Amino acid sequence: MAIVEVRDLRKEFGGTAAVDGINLVTEEGEYLVLLGPSGCGKTTLLRLLAGLERPTGGDVVIGGEVVTDLPPRARKIAMVFQSYALYPHKTVRKNIVFPLAAAHVPKSEWAAKVEWAAGILGIQRLLDRRPRELSGGERQRVALARAMVREPQVFLFDEPLSNLDAKLRTSARDELKEFQRRVGITTVYVTHDQVEAMGLGDRIAVLNAGQIQQIGTPEEIYSNPATTFVATFVGAPPMNIIRTDGKLVGFRPENLLPLEAVGSRDDQLVCDFEISRVENLGSDRYVYGSIPALDPEAKVIAKLPSTLTVVARPDTREKYAVELDKLRYFDPDTGERVAPDQRTRTP
Repeated sequence: MAIVEVRDLRKEFGGTAAVDGINLVTEEGEYLVLLGPSGCGKTTLLRLLAGLERPTGGDVVIGGEVVTDLPPRARKIAMVFQSYALYPHKTVRKNIVFPLAAAHVPKSEWAAKVEWAAGILGIQRLLDRRPRELSGGERQRVALARAMVREPQVFLFDEPLSNLDAKLRTSARDELKEFQRRVGITTVYVTHDQVEAMGLGDRIAVLNAGQIQQIGTPEEIYSNPATTFVATFVGAPPMNIIRTDGKLVGFRPENLLPLEAVGSRDDQLVCDFEISRVENLGSDRYVYGSIPALDPEAKVIAKLPSTLTVVARPDTREKYAVELDKLRYFDPDTGERVAPDQRTRTP
């Protein structure tokens, strides 16, 4: 295990900063997820950690050693790519052995290392098959085994589940988390999928435009977003943001509930919710509309669980409420969190 650190790291392409002065320190043995939209710099940051890109400025430190100028093979890292990059003409066994041969590990050690990695990942029965004979999840495990035999200090994952279908991604995500828990190796994982990030990460670093917007546990990122970008990027549906009294006010859709279901209390913001559309998804209902008294232009979503039997109809106006401690306030110019507004209002 090792701690990974980047110091004032910067990478420019044609004068544009893909990674813009990032500072970041992992904890030893943690699962850190880099989350953000396409083009935010997360994959570039991962490639800088791996030594596949050379930074324009700053340093990469792994296990207390500055590795900025070291090639990938000298960094004691293992990287699993989106495509898995398995050799189609080689058996699983030979795919796993390949990095050992490339690193000039004595042949006498190969069999034991292959059996060890295959045993951890449960792929012993696949060792004599070729990649075309494997499912997507099995290929993923082969790629992990190939990375493991190098006994790295750090694992780097570049969206390894993106080629799997939705059902398989769920089971593969569970396998990845369990695998990392067993081996205890510091892991940096890149994804644009917030469900993956929330499910896998001990901490999540949310990136946008080459900078880290926030880093924290999944609960911190979801419940206390540092910026409006984090608030609206993390969560499905995203956090509602309305403009009122010179501030941006945010609240999660599941916190906006019919007043008749929760009852009237002093610790609530009560409002008239003008319903335009209702979407029944089985386990939840999404109720779309607006709150004209606060911000008639903003689209607002309420997320009602199936256990809540209150009727919600389009083209009606109903009383809805949000607990005051669920409200989050943001500066309208910077988008950054500001102190909460203590006033209770009932529009």
